[in-house]
Amino acid sequence: MKCFSNAVCAALAALCLLSGSAQASVVIGGTRVVFPAQQGETTVRLSNESDKPALVEAWIDDGDAQSTPESARTPFLITPPLFRMEARKDQSLRILYVQGKQPLPSDRESVFWLNVLEIPPKPGAQYADRNYLQFAIRSRLKLFYRPANLRGDAVKAPDQLTFKVVASGQSVRLVAHNPTPYYITIVKLSLGSVGQSELAAPGMVTPFGDLQLKLKDIAHAPTTGTSVVFTTINDYGANDVHKGVVAQ
Repeated sequence: MKCFSNAVCAALAALCLLSGSAQASVVIGGTRVVFPAQQGETTVRLSNESDKPALVEAWIDDGDAQSTPESARTPFLITPPLFRMEARKDQSLRILYVQGKQPLPSDRESVFWLNVLEIPPKPGAQYADRNYLQFAIRSRLKLFYRPANLRGDAVKAPDQLTFKVVASGQSVRLVAHNPTPYYITIVKLSLGSVGQSELAAPGMVTPFGDLQLKLKDIAHAPTTGTSVVFTTINDYGANDVHKGVVAQ
């Protein structure tokens, strides 16, 4: 197992360099996971779309992109954590919440990350006399732990965002405030009826928190009442468009 862990660490390091060009054969059903606390568990479906088997390892971390199955510490258990996926077959990951000494907040969501590491099989005998380099591919997606009986509605939460402008010297930022207990991920944003400026990078607003959004191509700070059109990601991974205004 120690040798396997070393191989995993090496694979993760290689992934950091090649994640943009590699394509996974093991596909995860969905782009995010919502864990309903009242159910105590949830499942994630995997599909091996390759003609070859693969070794798969899965774990959950609390935000450390360099985590490994041995280093990650979260109140979740995945079964099976390590398994072989046959070609063109499906597999379900069962995720269970195991309450530790410090229970998760009950008045807001908590966010974690699901990691699925795919290790391809060794090349066939035809490559025995050749040098070759293999890379493991890690897919990483958000897991939202959603306590029971949260106030409001996750679908309507983005409509409750408020916006204000913060100017510091020549820098102008838009501050989004989230008064709800849900995480809200903003992937696109523009100001004004003709989209006079756009969001420089996506961001996620924490429950009851603020997020400073850096804007690009903006000459002047937007005034009170300027329209805000922004796109968020819902529970199913689809994009939803919302409208707001810049407050005083």
